[in-house]
Amino acid sequence: MRELSGVCASLDDVHDQRIVEPAAPVVRSARGLELLGRVLAGSGVDPAAPVLELGPSGELPPLDGPDTAGEPADPLNPLRHAVRLPPRPGRSVDWPGWAPPEVVEAFGRIGVARPWSHQVEGAELAHAGRDVVVATGTASGKSMVYQLPVLTRLVTDPRATALYLAPTKALAADQLRTLRELDLPAMRPATLDGDTPMDERDWIRHHGRWILSNPDMLHRSVLPRHGRWAQFLRRLSVIVVDECHTYRGVFGSHVALLVRRLLRVARRYGAEPVIVLASATVARPAEHACALTGRSVTAVTEDGSPSAGRTVALWEPPLLPELTGENGAPVRRPASTESSRMLADLVLEGARSLAFVRSRRGAETTALGAQRLVADVDRDLVERISAYRGGYLPEERRELEAALMSGELLGVATTNALELGVDIAGLDAVIVAGFPGTRASFWQQAGRAGRASDEALVVLVARDDPMDTYLVHHPRALIGAPVESCVLDPTNPYVLAPQLVCAAAELPITEADVAAVFGGRPAAQLLDELVEDGVLRRRPTGWFWPSTREQPAASVDIRGSGLGQVALVEAGTGRMLGTVDGASAPGTVHPGAVYLHRGESYVVDDLDLDAGVALLHQEEPDWRTDARSTADVDVVAVRSRSDHGPVSVYFGDVRVTGQVVAYQRRAADGAVLETVPLDMPAQELETRAVWYTVDDAALADAGLDPARIPGALHAAEHAAIGLLPLFAICDRWDIGGLSTALHPDTGLPTVFVHDGHPGGAGLAERGHAVLERWLRATRAAIRDCGCRTGCPSCVQSPKCGNGNNPLDKAGAVRVLDIVLQALAAH
Repeated sequence: MRELSGVCASLDDVHDQRIVEPAAPVVRSARGLELLGRVLAGSGVDPAAPVLELGPSGELPPLDGPDTAGEPADPLNPLRHAVRLPPRPGRSVDWPGWAPPEVVEAFGRIGVARPWSHQVEGAELAHAGRDVVVATGTASGKSMVYQLPVLTRLVTDPRATALYLAPTKALAADQLRTLRELDLPAMRPATLDGDTPMDERDWIRHHGRWILSNPDMLHRSVLPRHGRWAQFLRRLSVIVVDECHTYRGVFGSHVALLVRRLLRVARRYGAEPVIVLASATVARPAEHACALTGRSVTAVTEDGSPSAGRTVALWEPPLLPELTGENGAPVRRPASTESSRMLADLVLEGARSLAFVRSRRGAETTALGAQRLVADVDRDLVERISAYRGGYLPEERRELEAALMSGELLGVATTNALELGVDIAGLDAVIVAGFPGTRASFWQQAGRAGRASDEALVVLVARDDPMDTYLVHHPRALIGAPVESCVLDPTNPYVLAPQLVCAAAELPITEADVAAVFGGRPAAQLLDELVEDGVLRRRPTGWFWPSTREQPAASVDIRGSGLGQVALVEAGTGRMLGTVDGASAPGTVHPGAVYLHRGESYVVDDLDLDAGVALLHQEEPDWRTDARSTADVDVVAVRSRSDHGPVSVYFGDVRVTGQVVAYQRRAADGAVLETVPLDMPAQELETRAVWYTVDDAALADAGLDPARIPGALHAAEHAAIGLLPLFAICDRWDIGGLSTALHPDTGLPTVFVHDGHPGGAGLAERGHAVLERWLRATRAAIRDCGCRTGCPSCVQSPKCGNGNNPLDKAGAVRVLDIVLQALAAH
């Protein structure tokens, strides 16, 4: 078996803040390796897995296999790499002298005798009036960085108030439970969200001192009626923005402008609150926090908490020769099937384990699969395995959480519902069935495993996806690597324009506001357009919203694409099931589409895009549906161009015209049962893209004749879309692409990758900035995949409108070789 590697003392790792003294030198247990051996044995693989430790300076030893040599991995051994992370002792310090005795005593009552060094470092900055972002590991006690200065202000100033913003209701509810444990009467904490009754909202408005809410509530309720919140806003001393890495893309751009609106209104009432941001993992935290708040922010990144040792296994399920997928492509054993077996093995070993899966239905099926496997060995253990997901009643979730924490439950299959907002740590093992999209999410999920003195096991099981393929073959890209950049663009006109309208309805926008708050010239140009369109009015003192009765915030969706929402309605009952984004509706809820909602299957009867309604009925067909579409990309404006011999690289504005023209019914094995034509309207998207062109002569010199060029470019485009989330926090569904052997605007073979949001979300711009690194990772993902001609793990895409045809895997590698050699030479 290949020698395996250990890595990275700098990795942000896990430890509960209630460990109260500096950790003594940790005696490493072999628990993680023992559990890995059990999982390997369950796969029929030699369980002896030699592991290389870190060198004396914490360096990563040379890696054998595809990470350096490019040789294909052993197809019979699914373990690609195993990495042993060392434990780290903690460093505690004294309480700051300004902390009131009653606050220190309150923390002592919940088990915190002394804080960790990073907690005091961040709290000192906030107490001194400086904006701060704390970016340390999962469960490192980041909450104390803002709790300590906020509680100090609430105790010492009976008039002070504070606002906590979380991306989810669950996270705010978990914070409320923690604050209530502290039992300080001066706090008067309360959650304010869409579920808060009206009479309780009145009490919160008049008496609440620490309000726990979310951006949606701030946008739709608080700021449009800020006069009713004047007392709270006048006394606002601290704003907390938790899990700030979740604010990215279009949503993050909306939240960035929402924070600016909040600060502007607070300033109107005489308040200049300090901002404290927190994230377990965010690239360039100070830069991201500055973009999010519009202010200078100091970063605290040196983690003073202890961490448990951990073994991380990177696992690639084998190809199944008896099955073929689209266009005859090979199929891997599903990650959910592998996870069920691993979960069963770990439960039989007595290890408390979590398996993170991508969907609610997947959580249920993974738990059921593990129960069936365990039942063959020990029926008494079946009841100690369960699923956990959104959609359960709150009391059901609390019961499952308590059972997992107590050890009554040994194995739980869950969605990312247990990633944020629930204080569960110290487990023996975590299985991550498919890379969750970001390193931040991966380490938050992995952080649920590990104890003070017991090593734990984390297994990443790759799905059929280029990103997963790349990561399991390249541990340096996951372990010890910097996390992805959070990309946002508050100047996106599709985001900025509606936010300016909301701001003008709250308070007239002055020239000073344009320059200091909303970004200057782009905002001024949009305000003039809004006046021309009759949306706003211009007076000598600024820009005004003309109505006193209507509030524009109600019609601005801060989480959407800007193209509106389509309501999903059950035809027989009139019950609203949910919504989908207007841009994606033709491809996901077209007539005849099979749509999954909370684990239930529905078939779409009708889609009315003008009315924004899709009618569905519940049905369990034995097929799935895939939309087929056409697309064109027109270059509107080139913002950047660089020439590299036979290759030219561009970034700019494009117009994407797409139309869903048909859908296919597919059997469970992927076989096409029927192709059904559709008459759907074409949709136009003004967005931004990065693209490159390649000279025909260079392609010919590389051995690509004209017949192979379309398939080679198409395969390179697919794989690049799959790998961009490695460099910018996004999902492959947030981006699109087009490849063509002759584009009318360039006159050459061209590959486009574009943002899927109006005006762009900064994703293509990030791709342009890291183009060479991005395309090197793309080439490696294609090269390292064990298939011969292309499969979903490398060049096939689940969203391809052309049915993944044509695709040329070998040709894609040649195209990328040309591009990378040209970039390196110029």
